[in-house]
Amino acid sequence: MRGMILAGGLSTRLYPLTLNVPKPLVPVLDRPVVAHVLEYLRANGVDDIAINVHYFADAVRKYVGEGAKWNARITYLHETELMGSAGAVKQLAARFNQTFVVIGCDDVTTIDLAAAIAFHQRRGATATIVLAQAENVSQYGVVVTDSDGRIKSFQEKPVPGTELSNFVNTGVYIFEPSVLEHIPANTFYDFGKQVFPYLLKAEERFYGMRQEAYWCDVGTPSEYRRVHRDALTGVVKLAIADGAALRDGVLTGPGVTLDPSARIVGPSCIGSRCVIEAGALIEQSILWSGVRVGAGARIRDAIFGVNAVVAPGTVQNGGEYAVAGHITARDA
Repeated sequence: MRGMILAGGLSTRLYPLTLNVPKPLVPVLDRPVVAHVLEYLRANGVDDIAINVHYFADAVRKYVGEGAKWNARITYLHETELMGSAGAVKQLAARFNQTFVVIGCDDVTTIDLAAAIAFHQRRGATATIVLAQAENVSQYGVVVTDSDGRIKSFQEKPVPGTELSNFVNTGVYIFEPSVLEHIPANTFYDFGKQVFPYLLKAEERFYGMRQEAYWCDVGTPSEYRRVHRDALTGVVKLAIADGAALRDGVLTGPGVTLDPSARIVGPSCIGSRCVIEAGALIEQSILWSGVRVGAGARIRDAIFGVNAVVAPGTVQNGGEYAVAGHITARDA
């Protein structure tokens, strides 16, 4: 089966961490998130995969390559100008001549894709959105369906107490090639804002499949923390890098140097080649690769980006940092 990973975005919601790191290479358990997505697709029978790239495109291509690590065939769409989620897929319309899958590169999930495809095909659907249940839907697109799964309406980021459903759009889509006929060529076009409202208005066979599965969009700091907390505490099982170790809710990547007097309290992720000096205390935090934490530093609930240096004696509670002691306002 063919599929496409949407990976061209700038990931501004994770600034400043992503100022020099493209969205597909944001680490989850010290591995690029795109690796988790590729493994998920391959495990579900999708082995001919297109990826659109834009921001630090060469870095993404260098890491993913031609797909040999995943026993998959990878095709790239290098967008010099981003054309939106639907606009990106439209550019590769010739590839999609049968049922295909689209997923975001920041979707970490255990959705049963085979069941979703079977649901889609049984209903003769043009398009199917996989839906997941969320406790707080105020940051998501809510989807309302009838008893058979046919989509009746959407509700974008409802104020708590006004939600019409607690099932949200996961960004995992199953399409028939005919959906591409509704996307104009050479035009910025979005699935959520333009294609889906059209399908609804035109009364196309447009469905939402509810699944009780794990799903997390790691594109925001709060959700990025959640996927780590869930993976480190066993809520969801994700692969870890070769040479990494996971014990008592703490992952240490390969090549980590940890002073015997330093202490790490889980759930925490210490990326490859990090150096933790004497007397340092790290609690419930995520360190990307190459971070150096100085002697006696105290870090709690913080995220430090690649090669950040935390000065000795620093006390830091919360926040996301590209370099030690430097805070850049995040985009909402």
